[in-house]
Amino acid sequence: MKKKYSAVAVLLASGLACSTTQAQDKATVQQKVLSDKGTLELIAFRADAPAYTLNDARKALAEQLQMSNNDQMLRSKTEIDQLGYAHERYEQYYKGIKVEHAAYTLHAKQGAVQSMTGNFERISNLNVTPALSAQAALQSALQFVGAKKYMWQDAREEAGLKEQENNPAATYKPQGELVIVNNQESGKPTLAWKFNIYAQQPLSRAYVYVDAATGAVVLQDAIIKHTAATATFATAYSGTRSLANETVVAGQYRLREYTRGLGIETYNCRKGNSYTSAVDFTDADNSWTEYNNANFDNVAGDAHFGAQATFDYWKLVHGRSSYDNANAKIKSYVHFDDTPGDGVGYENAYWNGSVMTYGDGATRFRPLTALDVCGHEIGHAVCEKTANLTYQNESGAMNEGFSDIWGAAIEAYTAAQLGLTKSTWLIGEDIDKQRPGLRSMSNPNAEGQPDTYKGTYWKATTTAPSQSNDYGGVHTNSGVLNHWFYRVAVGGSGTNDIGSAFSVTGVGIDAAAKIAYRTESVYLTASSNYASARTYSIQAATDLYGAGSAQVQAVTNAWYAVGVGAAYGGGGGTTPTTPTYCTSKGTSVSYEYIDYVALGTLSRTSGADAGYYNGTALTSPTLTGGTSQTISVSAGFTGTAYSEYFKVYIDYNQNGLFTDAGELVVNAAASTSTATRSFAFTVPTTAKNGKTRMRVVMSDNSATTSCNAYSYGETEDYSVTISGGTAFAGLNGISAVSSSTQFDVYPNPATDLLNIALPNNAQVVSVKVMDVRGAVIEAARYEGNGQLNVANLAKGMYTLTVSDGQMTYRQRFVKQ
Repeated sequence: MKKKYSAVAVLLASGLACSTTQAQDKATVQQKVLSDKGTLELIAFRADAPAYTLNDARKALAEQLQMSNNDQMLRSKTEIDQLGYAHERYEQYYKGIKVEHAAYTLHAKQGAVQSMTGNFERISNLNVTPALSAQAALQSALQFVGAKKYMWQDAREEAGLKEQENNPAATYKPQGELVIVNNQESGKPTLAWKFNIYAQQPLSRAYVYVDAATGAVVLQDAIIKHTAATATFATAYSGTRSLANETVVAGQYRLREYTRGLGIETYNCRKGNSYTSAVDFTDADNSWTEYNNANFDNVAGDAHFGAQATFDYWKLVHGRSSYDNANAKIKSYVHFDDTPGDGVGYENAYWNGSVMTYGDGATRFRPLTALDVCGHEIGHAVCEKTANLTYQNESGAMNEGFSDIWGAAIEAYTAAQLGLTKSTWLIGEDIDKQRPGLRSMSNPNAEGQPDTYKGTYWKATTTAPSQSNDYGGVHTNSGVLNHWFYRVAVGGSGTNDIGSAFSVTGVGIDAAAKIAYRTESVYLTASSNYASARTYSIQAATDLYGAGSAQVQAVTNAWYAVGVGAAYGGGGGTTPTTPTYCTSKGTSVSYEYIDYVALGTLSRTSGADAGYYNGTALTSPTLTGGTSQTISVSAGFTGTAYSEYFKVYIDYNQNGLFTDAGELVVNAAASTSTATRSFAFTVPTTAKNGKTRMRVVMSDNSATTSCNAYSYGETEDYSVTISGGTAFAGLNGISAVSSSTQFDVYPNPATDLLNIALPNNAQVVSVKVMDVRGAVIEAARYEGNGQLNVANLAKGMYTLTVSDGQMTYRQRFVKQ
């Protein structure tokens, strides 16, 4: 009979005799440590005589903490560390009310509890019925904070939060939560209303606790840890702006702020070329008026403002947290000079892979800290973290073009929010002394760029890209992408350089930007060219707005306008092309190679094929959407059998890539077996009908992907034919599944907790839950120890996919 596990959300209560605890302590407890309040903060058990297992959590907490009938503990999470320890955390409740900052954790190895640590509040005779309503308590809290403006009073911030959370009900407006907290003055447990109050002017964010009986504020817990300030800065290019910054001590302000991600910091290179020698810009009164001087120190405000505006744009418009989508700090260095002392300012700005750098300009440019330049340069960082377009020839031109797109989009968005006057379709208009701007997106020819693919001003690409040839015209040929974006947003008609008459109905810069971002972040790869950009942007528009939508038509016709592909509906005579696939090849088959592949009607036995074999002309097995299929593979060895990884990819959407969700159908752990290994997978119903490519990769390196030149192993390509699918409209993730063994889940149907038992008691490494559509559901949470919390799932049938690091298993369950 299989062992049952305790429920995830179980309330633990005492009622056990103290004599039992005392007797057990003598035999099992190695050490106890008391807090300054006299409560247990650590209990260590003898390794040779463990007192409890994790299944005994109810008993352990009740006995060791001597809980009363009013005390409860609710498990909040379980984590497994690299040493194999499980850490189960429990939050304290008193009469059903959460006790703030009170929690206890059980630390176990191989199921045996080694120690318990935490803070347990001893509470007695506390009335948990509030005398004050949440609304009345909120008024007390707001009076305490005393801000001029709060985040929920800013419509833009509220809209951004709703988009970020993907929840139309999301709001910064505080919602009162009844809790028990220690009064910061008396130290006594107090029933209180807890509010998360985010003030915009002046900036602060904190949890504020209001006594539910008296209305007095009993505790404030800062969420923004740094002392924040708001600077008034007369920038060089964007008027007088209010900038979030920081005060270190009274009377010393600097251009650092930590309200956005991990921070935005702006430094002074002092006309040098050293980042480490850079210093803070500081000011005594935070008005920064003296920075409008002959040294152009006011451009520091532009750099700081530009970084903040760029962060806000990505966060509020695209839901992206900084350039890396992980809240990376944005650091800017102003007054940079590549050759200090030569009397000539540096006429450039750039992203160096980690920081922003701005020169002061010379003959052509003023200091290069204009808003669209900031957006452009940080756009390179976004590209680096997404498509990572290679900086040469067409891919490099698109790298530059996307940065111009983001410079324009950020400038337009910020100008609309703050009432600034900017020229959206000119890049660098604020810094150019000699011309209207560096580049024109509406009329690239005016600044010596092509507006048509291989048209007027097009620079020849090269097999030897270098700085001398602008790496194959990256700063020139970017005009094609720039003009495409302009046409998608604004529209227009005319005849391009290759004689094609076009007409585009624009859909606005907001929609154009969303399509461009999805194209860059989801579909493009490092080596993409203009033709692939057309394909992917049409797909991106289809994903966002639907097939045949006005946006799809605008995207297609805009590409036709710039000389890439046909107009919507087939105008222009261009026919679809066969996708070009990336190269994948093992450089050595001296030791191992693929010797067998079988799927449906395909069955091939072989020897070493020099690292790559193209079998796309062989029999093409038919795979029906929604059906389960089994592929069999094996490794051949010239001598010793080495550990080999197998990966199988199928290009379900026929776009020439294997990196889309669900297209890695087998991801098998290393094995030295020479026997045939079989894996099951399900063909998604959203797969595109027709013939497509399947790639089988065998390598001794787990990091090998679908597009590697790798050391040892082999790649083989085959064709499969999809039937019963659809025109591709976006895939959901589908994992490879072993068909050789099954695993147990119980109880099934489940209410709150689903127990998982893998064959041979294997450890669970990863868990994924999908609904009947194949969409991954985040509401289910794996708690460790074979327990999946399904309490927040809606009722219905789900598919559970579990991996032990070597094999992957799937089974259905019902949430009731």
